[in-house]
Amino acid sequence: MLSYLHGYHAGNHADVLKHTVLVALLEHLALKSAPFSYIDTHAGAGLYDLRDREARRNREFDSGIGLLWDRDDLPAGVDRYRRIVRACNERDGHLRFYPGSPRIARELLRPDDPMDLFETHPAESRRLERAMEGRARTRVRAEDGFTGCIGLLPPPSRRGMVLMDPAYEVKADFAAVVKALTDAHRRFATGTFAIWYPVTTRARVDRLCRQVRNCGVRDIHRHELCVAPDSEDFGMTGSGMLLVRPAYTLRAELAEALPFLTRVLGGAGASHLSEVLVPE
Repeated sequence: MLSYLHGYHAGNHADVLKHTVLVALLEHLALKSAPFSYIDTHAGAGLYDLRDREARRNREFDSGIGLLWDRDDLPAGVDRYRRIVRACNERDGHLRFYPGSPRIARELLRPDDPMDLFETHPAESRRLERAMEGRARTRVRAEDGFTGCIGLLPPPSRRGMVLMDPAYEVKADFAAVVKALTDAHRRFATGTFAIWYPVTTRARVDRLCRQVRNCGVRDIHRHELCVAPDSEDFGMTGSGMLLVRPAYTLRAELAEALPFLTRVLGGAGASHLSEVLVPE
């Protein structure tokens, strides 16, 4: 869908979860000196100005990164994520810019680590190119990421991760993400895969997890943060990450981070979940 603009949601509670996890995964991959590839199937604009009309419309960042900005009690994993966001706001130290996944990856990848970023929205793709200017070994691809990522696997280094976080504006995205994971894993079984999903209705999340559980991929972990109770009303009450072959340190980090984020970002009925969806 070409109508979706992530600027309306930049820095919200879902971004906090997704990017806290992303930082941990990329830092773990960077521990080894060998290069690794980063592939983002739905990259967005890369960097968001929170003073823009889209971000100011609902100010979702106020109940996400805004609640973490000045705290001095962040768990280590959340603090590392916040430091990267702060690095994008060095000029005056105030929260104005929010980095999307590609910009966060840019901060953590080494010069020899290639990036392939898919974005089909023309305006977002142009903004993404500007956000990535000056970064070598980076390709912005104006094509479908679900199918496009398959041809890039396995990467030459045989190391890397794929992030899949579509907007889920259309129900077909739920099936598409399962197919993309299945096809990509078949080509790159030693890779790390991260799938973000929204919690809108619990039945839809349960269906997605059931399909992922039955797709033949092993070693899948699930982490979820809900800032409100499940509801059948319109709107997102939380989000989650499905991770294939995640960093072995991540579960311990999220065991500390998720209860903290639930308390700080959530209201009455907020909850979190961590489980092994499919064992090794």
